[in-house]
Amino acid sequence: MARISGVDLPRHKRADIALTYIYGIGRARALTVLAKAGVDRAKKVQDLSEDEVNHIRQVIETEGSVEGDLRKDISMNIKRLIEIGSYRGLRHRRSLPTRGQRTHTNARTRKGPRRGTVTNKKKATGKT
Repeated sequence: MARISGVDLPRHKRADIALTYIYGIGRARALTVLAKAGVDRAKKVQDLSEDEVNHIRQVIETEGSVEGDLRKDISMNIKRLIEIGSYRGLRHRRSLPTRGQRTHTNARTRKGPRRGTVTNKKKATGKT
């Protein structure tokens, strides 16, 4: 089993797809990593030799941050925006979209489920 950056790669998937299980590596970056490491992208993870896994590991380490370091950097950037009081930081604090999307109708993923306007409103009783 190949373990890169603290992530166990799925054994029965192709190398380019398996690398996307690492946070910070998408399809395009996975292809460039494999090209630099000199590994065939169609090869399954279980068929990779230890040398090939080590080459991939070295390329990922030299190319940039992934997994824990990247998560920490992103969270620190968000905390910085919140602390300086920028508009984007305010949107992060309120859990609203930060990139200019409308919120009057959409943004349900970011805002959460709808809350009813008046949840326990009693119906008006008629004259008896």
